[in-house]
Amino acid sequence: MDSLHTLKAPANSSHRKKRIGRGQGSGWGKTAGRGGKGQKARTGNMHFEGFEGGQSPLQRRMPKMGFRSPNRKVFALVGLGELGTLPEGSVVDIEMMRAKGWIKGRVDGVKILANGELKVSLTVKAHRFSKAAKEAIVAAGGKAEELPLVIHPEGTRK
Repeated sequence: MDSLHTLKAPANSSHRKKRIGRGQGSGWGKTAGRGGKGQKARTGNMHFEGFEGGQSPLQRRMPKMGFRSPNRKVFALVGLGELGTLPEGSVVDIEMMRAKGWIKGRVDGVKILANGELKVSLTVKAHRFSKAAKEAIVAAGGKAEELPLVIHPEGTRK
């Protein structure tokens, strides 16, 4: 009995490629299997995706929606709840947040939000702070340092 890796096609079981348009003697000359006249006989027709025989194609019938600004800024969002797990007096910067797994992928900046509670004093360095988050950090005896937003050319977010 053959194993799957030793199987072979039987002899003479594969057909040669049909070579069309090679003269009348081949049986596939003149119209080369396209028949006479008509749209299907012409070159350059019905070869593009979405063609529906003259009916308005689906991608044109569907309404346009949405817009994504080419100048948008993508921020990673970090809540005070995550910061509250750190020891007293820590300095929280972008590298530390990335190491902890709070920031993933390519982003233009980091924004600190007031999700959760903060009871330890920390020095937090980020690009943006929500008003409530900044107040909570200062109220806990810490500092909120705003970093300048670095403008990257398109496609080079870190």
